[in-house]
This record gives sequence, structure tokens and C-alpha cells, in this order.
Amino acid sequence: MSADLDDLVGFLASPSPQLKKAAVDIVQGLTGTEDGLRVLSSKCSQLLPPLLNLLADTQEIAQPAAEALVNLSQDNKSVDTFLNAGAVEKVMELIGKSGCGINRLLVMLLVNLTQVESGAKRLLQEGDEKLAGLNVSRLVRFFTRFSSDKENEDAFEHVAPILVNITRLQSGRKLILDQSRGLFKQILPQIDSRSLIRRQGVAGTVRNCCFEAEEELPSLLLASSFLWPALLLPLAGKRAYSEEDTDKMPLELATPLSFERDGEDDPQVRIEAADALYLIALQEGGRRAFWNVNGTRIIQVGYEYEEDPKVMEAYERLGALIVQESFDVEEDTGGFVQT
Repeated sequence: MSADLDDLVGFLASPSPQLKKAAVDIVQGLTGTEDGLRVLSSKCSQLLPPLLNLLADTQEIAQPAAEALVNLSQDNKSVDTFLNAGAVEKVMELIGKSGCGINRLLVMLLVNLTQVESGAKRLLQEGDEKLAGLNVSRLVRFFTRFSSDKENEDAFEHVAPILVNITRLQSGRKLILDQSRGLFKQILPQIDSRSLIRRQGVAGTVRNCCFEAEEELPSLLLASSFLWPALLLPLAGKRAYSEEDTDKMPLELATPLSFERDGEDDPQVRIEAADALYLIALQEGGRRAFWNVNGTRIIQVGYEYEEDPKVMEAYERLGALIVQESFDVEEDTGGFVQT
């Protein structure tokens, strides 16, 4: 078996297109089974370089090579081997190029690699002052430029979970919130996408970024015209709000909430939106901004129509914080006044 695998690896680098095609199809097939993956893992360090090189080959060869790499990268233990083979750099060299027909698979490969801290750091280009952040900026550009539609495959929707993965690290959160890059404002409107993957990813990314609220509150609030709709509309329910309610809101909230609309149907998005608001509201300036957009009313109405127990818990956690802080202000001032 070892000799057969050595031959197979050799055929992947053959100058003959027919041999390369046959070899890569065998590898792709093996990665579709647990036994095959186990066998190939023993040759991972030898297998990856020729497979990565095949990503730049013709579509009929690049496609199975990319599928094999995605399958192999599902094992977190193999990530360092991928990194040593230059997988992140190879993907970023090819992704988004004119005529590249495997963008979706390349993005999915990055999703798997960035689930591990070392992979996320490599994508972030940590330690390289000149290049740090350029990979992520490119991915965000593809993510926002090529949105989902009903006619074409959404090749870049899985950039959303990549953003979740990198913002688990403080360096990733700092990068997304860096005002000079403007990445935070770019991704927020994707919370309204048809794609559930995009919506979940944006909600998770914003939630992660809000862990920096104590230090980065000004950066968060500078994006308020995008931030409040992204976090409050998924929690607002479906009913039309009264004029009395909407008069106390900025236009970006008042306009959509003046009408009945389709609500956010995914519980994960609603939970992460509520968690993000909680992290913002832990800061005095965040609470003041939340009150000023009539966020308390939106949470109150949304909670009345919520049926998912886990989402209700997230509402209640946020509501308890807001109510307690309001009570504390009354105690200190003799009456609560929003400013």
C-alpha cells in the first residue's frame, strides 16, 4: 500500500494530463471515505504539494484536487502540514482570479484551515508588518462585491465563517475594527443577505468584535448607521411599529420598522445579535447609544413575539442589564432621562 501511494503521489506531478487526471480522481475518491482519509493522512506531507500545484491546472483537474484538499483539511491535526506546504499562500494567489472556477472550494479550504489558531494567524499574516491584513481585506472585497443571488452560485458566502474564525483572535477583531480599513462597515449590510451562511457569519463576527467594546466602542459606534440595523432588526419581530415608537429612532431603523416585514427566522442569528448588544450595553456609552435609538422598545416588542427558548434567554439577559442600569440611574438621579 505504501508503494502504491508513492506511485500515486508521483502521478499527481506527471507531465501527462491523462495520468494527472486519473491520479487526482483516485485521491479525490479516497478522501470521500473515512478509510481513504486515514490512509492518505499517512502521506499528507508528500501529498499536499502536488495537490496544491494542481489547483492552478485546468478546471477538470483543479476541481477534484480542490475537493480532495477540502476533505483532507477537515482534520484539524493536519492544519500545520497544510501551512508548512504553503496552502494559505497558494489559495490567496489563485482566489478571485479571472477564469478561476473553484473559488467556492478555495474559500471552504480556508474555512477549515482557520478553525485552528495557527491557520487563522497565517491568514491574518501576523508578524508581517507590510502585508498584515491584506488577505482578509481581499476576502472581504470578494465577499461584499459578489453577493448571493438566485441565478448564480454564491462562491464567496463561506467568507462569512472565515471572518468568524479570525475574530476569535484579538488580532482579528482589531483588524476588522480598524477604521482606516473600513472592513466593519463593509460586512454589516450582509446581515440582510438571502444566504443563511452569510447572515450567521456576519452576526457571529459582529458578536466577536463586540468583545472589544471596552476599548473599541468608538469604532463600533462610528458604524452605528449600519450597526444598529444589523443587530436590532433581527430582534424586532414582524409587526409594524407605531409612529410614537419610530419617531424616537434614526431613519435606518424607523423606515423598515414602519411596515410589517419578514423577520429573521434563524435562531442563531437572533441569539448572536442579542449577545452583541449585551456586550455593547455593558459599556456606559454603549447603553446611552442603545437608549438613544429606542433600542429598549425594539427589544420589548421583539421579546413579546419570540418563541424560541434559547433566544428568549438572550433577550432576557440583555433586558435584565438594561433594566438594572435604568434602575441604577433613577437611584442616582431621582429619575431616568435619556440623553
